[in-house]
This record gives sequence, C-alpha cells and structure tokens, in this order.
Amino acid sequence: MTTWHHEERLRAVQDAVARLAPARVADLGCGDGELFLRLAALPLEALIGLDICQVSLDRLRERLAKHPVNAAQIELRHASMTDPAPDLAGFDCAVLVETIEHIDPDRLSRLERAVFHTMRPQTVIVTTPNAEFNPLLGVPAHRFRHPDHRFEWSRARFRQWCERAGRSAGYDVGFHDIAGAHPQLGGASQMAIFKTRDRNE
Repeated sequence: MTTWHHEERLRAVQDAVARLAPARVADLGCGDGELFLRLAALPLEALIGLDICQVSLDRLRERLAKHPVNAAQIELRHASMTDPAPDLAGFDCAVLVETIEHIDPDRLSRLERAVFHTMRPQTVIVTTPNAEFNPLLGVPAHRFRHPDHRFEWSRARFRQWCERAGRSAGYDVGFHDIAGAHPQLGGASQMAIFKTRDRNE
C-alpha cells in the first residue's frame, strides 16, 4: 500500500468516529498507533487500545509520550480482541482497522461473538482490503498484499459477512469505499459501519 492509501484509510475512520461523537472508544488491534494517536486527539472520555503484540504497544507508549492528547483517559492492553475482558462491554464505539484479514477464517466466528455479542458497542467500524483493487496495486492474483494476511475479500464477500454478522446481533450496517473510487473496482480498502438498531431508532 502506498502512503496515500494508508493516509486515506486513517482519515476515513477518524472522520467517521468524529461524526459519531462517541465518549468511549476501543481500538481493537491498535498496533503501534497510527490510528490511535489520531483518536487520542479527539475529545473522548476514554480511549482503550488492544493488541496482541507487546512490542507494538511499547512503541505506541513511546509515541504517546510525545503526542498531544485530548482524551481524558487512555489505556493500552496486551490482549486479544477475540477474548475481551468484561469491562470492555458497552463502549460507544469499537474500531477494527485492517485487522480481520489477519485472523484465520475459521476463527472469525469467535471474533464476531466477542465484538458484536460480548462487547456489543453502539457502533463498530471495520475496514479491510478490497481484493478487487489488488490488480491496480500490482498484486498478483495468487498473492495477498501482506504475507500475514489470511484472506482478502471482494466487496460482495465483505458485504455478505457484515450483513450476516450484523443481522445476528441486531446491527444495521452501511458500506463505503475508501482510498480510491474506481468505477468498477471500488477503493483500495472497504469500510463497514455497524450501528445497533436501538441507536438508529
């Protein structure tokens, strides 16, 4: 991915969170903080980052020490998003940015239960690569964009998964192309925004 694509993806998620104006946000799979630092600049009551890589969390702590922060409470946890602690239930918003494709497909049902049923935030934002866009990035048909990816979905396949997961947990979901807008291939990434039905009423 180019720097431009990465920037566009982060901006799209940051803008979506800002529009929703949540008080408490969980960044699931926060890594070393490309998005987390942007979220920390928003006027949040609480911002929690989870990642299974301790090295990435250590880098994020170092970056936070040098970064302006508006969020009232910030916490980083070395933990898995598929096994959330009880106190993560009921957040206003959870974001999963380019993370689901790093999970083995046969473990996605566990992620669904953890995020949509156990944590059950009011809003969930998910982004993942759009496999249809790969030819424009020079990615051969037999390869993924990153060696750690377990899958990369077309827009139709992503929509199918999101609509089923949302329906089973009582969420409505909308879709957006991000990082480009090819008339046939969409954007380099794709974003789904899930909202609990009681939020939409």
